[in-house]
Amino acid sequence: MRIISGSARGRKLKEPQGLDTRPTTDKVKESLFNIIQFELEGRRVLDLFAGTGQLGLEALSRGAERCTFVDQRREAAALVRENVKLCRFEDRARVAQEEALSFLSSCREKFDVVFLDPPYQSGLLEKSLETLTRFDILREYGIIVCESGTEWTVPPLAPPYEAGREYRYGQIKLTVCRRAGSVKQ
Repeated sequence: MRIISGSARGRKLKEPQGLDTRPTTDKVKESLFNIIQFELEGRRVLDLFAGTGQLGLEALSRGAERCTFVDQRREAAALVRENVKLCRFEDRARVAQEEALSFLSSCREKFDVVFLDPPYQSGLLEKSLETLTRFDILREYGIIVCESGTEWTVPPLAPPYEAGREYRYGQIKLTVCRRAGSVKQ
């Protein structure tokens, strides 16, 4: 697992022990960042269900202003902190060891890009989307990138949010949701 592009390009990240974390594959990660490449520079990013932190770290490497990483597991939060330090992004990163839905409901910050990659069969993707849109923590023109299994479908989203394009990579699907009125690709 490594940073693909940007200021930390080629930096190898520490990986988790065991099977509690399922890191995004390099192929899917590269595709994801090709999809949103023009939406990162100077933006604020939220990496919910951070795991290793690789999505948020890739965003920072590609020019995002700041990233908040959230994972409820102590081991995952510690791993994210190590990877942030490895990439030398301590001044642009915040790591919160907190349950995702609690974080969203108490969040006082607004973000431009949100990565949602919870365990696929947990139901947390739907709950996170619903909570995120209810508390409206996205800035104008914000996007939410959901990683799921191919069978998952986006539930109806409350205005001003709308489901966007879907991209399939084998058994993995990326769905980009946006605020209504945002530029579509």
